[in-house]
Amino acid sequence: VCLTCCSRDVMVKIDQICHKNSVKFFTGDVFGYHGYMFADLGEHEFVEEKTKVAKVSPGVEDGPDTKKAKLDSSETTMVKKRVVFCQLKEALAVDWSGEKAKTALKRTTPDYFLLQ
Repeated sequence: VCLTCCSRDVMVKIDQICHKNSVKFFTGDVFGYHGYMFADLGEHEFVEEKTKVAKVSPGVEDGPDTKKAKLDSSETTMVKKRVVFCQLKEALAVDWSGEKAKTALKRTTPDYFLLQ
């Protein structure tokens, strides 16, 4: 489900319905130069490609870098990952008065507050 140009209450209500029924939910809007986008993908599983690290053989001497591991771009491995997304209601209900929230506030874009 994709939503745009909806009130906050409508977005929260539809996200709750989607989350309950395991339906992916996206919402967003633009206000001039500012905008927001939110995604609730529920439990999302995906595969990430990782490059294998190959160690340098001890017989080769390149200088001080011989002990460092080098990336071998020809060999990759697939790693399965799982992410659990939060609901829109939870994302909007952050308590900004705690110490942990104060440090997170420095990293939070001002556009987050467009939803507020």
